[in-house]
Amino acid sequence: MITCMEWQPVDMEDDCFGWVADERMQRTSHALRVGGRVWLIDPVDGAGLVERVSALGEPAGVLQLLDRHNRDCEVWASRFGVPLVRAWESVGDAPFEVLPVCDNRFWHEVALWEPQTRTLICADVLGTSPIFCARGERIGMHPVLRLAPPKLLRRVEPDRVLVGHGAGLHSDATGAVREALATARRRLPRALLSAVRNSVQ
Repeated sequence: MITCMEWQPVDMEDDCFGWVADERMQRTSHALRVGGRVWLIDPVDGAGLVERVSALGEPAGVLQLLDRHNRDCEVWASRFGVPLVRAWESVGDAPFEVLPVCDNRFWHEVALWEPQTRTLICADVLGTSPIFCARGERIGMHPVLRLAPPKLLRRVEPDRVLVGHGAGLHSDATGAVREALATARRRLPRALLSAVRNSVQ
């Protein structure tokens, strides 16, 4: 459990509250209200967050989108007495469509699509932190996934993208995602250079 983690609010809307850790990786967590219930997505812990999350409504569950994103999912699930849902296995009754991103012995990851608000929710496949983005990109693909961009992400046209690293996109989100998919391979060298530079700063 991470105690007293420093964080900053992001992606603050009527139905959403996000928080990003003050660290190089910019790990971002979200609480999203859908159909009157609140779902926590890949959350880390920190001082004062319980009150902010609770203000959105009654928690329904904690969703983990990536097998290695344990973060503080178990802490939050235990705290609120709600299920911890490992979304690459099943989302149960959670009101999201699952978009498989990667499924092999080393990496299990899904993205989620919420059609009512046209929200795409990602763990590591897309991010806005400097470690993910080549120069000039609003949103970038994880360097490891750039050689084979997940085709299922082309099926959705989001108005909003929430990501696991960095602040989300709330304008021209579809255009930014389509550009990230179309240029993923070509911009791989620049993305790797950006990732190396920002990982050692």
